[in-house]
Amino acid sequence: MDEKAYDVLRRITEVGPRLTASPEAAAAVDLTRKIMEGMGFDNVHLEPITVNRWVRGAKEEAKVINSGEPGRIALSVTALGGSIGTPGPGITAPLVEVRSFEELDRLGTGVKGKIVFFNRPMDRTQVDPFAAYGGAADQRVGGAVRAARLGAVAVLVRSLTFRIDDAPHTGMMSYSPDVPKIPAAAVSTAGAEILSALLKNGKPVSVFLKMSCESLPPVPSANVVGEITGSESPHDIILVGGHLDSWDLGTGAQDDGAGCAVSLEALRLVKAIGLRPKRTIRAVLFMDEEFGGTGGRFYAVASQRKGERHLVAMESDRGGTLPVGLAGGGSDPGALRRLRAWSALLRPLGITDIGPGGGGVDIGPLLERGAVPVAVITNAQPYFDVHHSAHDVLESVHPRELELQAVILAILCYIFAQEGT
Repeated sequence: MDEKAYDVLRRITEVGPRLTASPEAAAAVDLTRKIMEGMGFDNVHLEPITVNRWVRGAKEEAKVINSGEPGRIALSVTALGGSIGTPGPGITAPLVEVRSFEELDRLGTGVKGKIVFFNRPMDRTQVDPFAAYGGAADQRVGGAVRAARLGAVAVLVRSLTFRIDDAPHTGMMSYSPDVPKIPAAAVSTAGAEILSALLKNGKPVSVFLKMSCESLPPVPSANVVGEITGSESPHDIILVGGHLDSWDLGTGAQDDGAGCAVSLEALRLVKAIGLRPKRTIRAVLFMDEEFGGTGGRFYAVASQRKGERHLVAMESDRGGTLPVGLAGGGSDPGALRRLRAWSALLRPLGITDIGPGGGGVDIGPLLERGAVPVAVITNAQPYFDVHHSAHDVLESVHPRELELQAVILAILCYIFAQEGT
């Protein structure tokens, strides 16, 4: 089995981190358009969108200033996406630890003038890492608003990973127009453990934080689209895709260069075998998933959608790890039964379970318009070791595991293109 998907992923990651609206994101759009053309796809084109621009600025600084310990303890932190920066000299303020919004609310205005430290770990009792992530992500997304409403001057959030190390994990946060904006940063899990231990000593802990991130005016960008045109029903679309943007700490190999690479490889495999699908199989590389799904929303309502009918939408955004199952049908039990009818064909490739679900940020608008969701389920246990961190690099992806995803997607694309839903 040739591992062409890994070659595509290598080329994408060589562009560098592809933060939405960055020069690297623009370079990745141009690169993947050329890759699609080189693979001989039909109707290769860009679909323009407008995206918000946030820049990190200089490397963040954070230190424990007063903890009853001699010297100053450096902390590894990273600004959360969308955060404002600190005032030029930075902020120094007492630290207060909470593990839930309820605990924060009980403290009330006791957090006024302080930095709130959200220290709720991902729940290790959850078998599904994505469920554990979802159970802790609210503090990263909404913590700044909840803390600012009570008078806090900044927030530090424990990085969302099971791993205890000194690599902070970033991610999107949000503000509310009726609440003052305060800086928001993630601290590494090792740093979070240090802070919690210092606070347990009962002595005051103050932290210095300096960030220069800011939001700039929106800029133009694009989704990248290519396809194998259907021979009988070209306006019926089987879509496979991933998001081309990434965070800026690593090179976005797992999240989501892998999803882009397997989508392109799936179409290449169909062409290489010489198959002629009845319906169109389309690859879409979406822009701006990490900052709110702009690409997916624009795609669903673009003028090019006139007369098209998306039957199936498959979004690959669970990393480049080993495929172990499928999810599909959404809430439609009939669609799930039809998907399960192909289980014998997929079992030799390691697909041992086919259950309900599917979906994704970018294809959400298509699902609202009637497309059936299908997703390859991967071994997610190591995913959050690298997710949104400097660990998310090409070397974290296994070439054979990545290619297996592409093979499974190619089979699914062709089945749906021939049989419909």
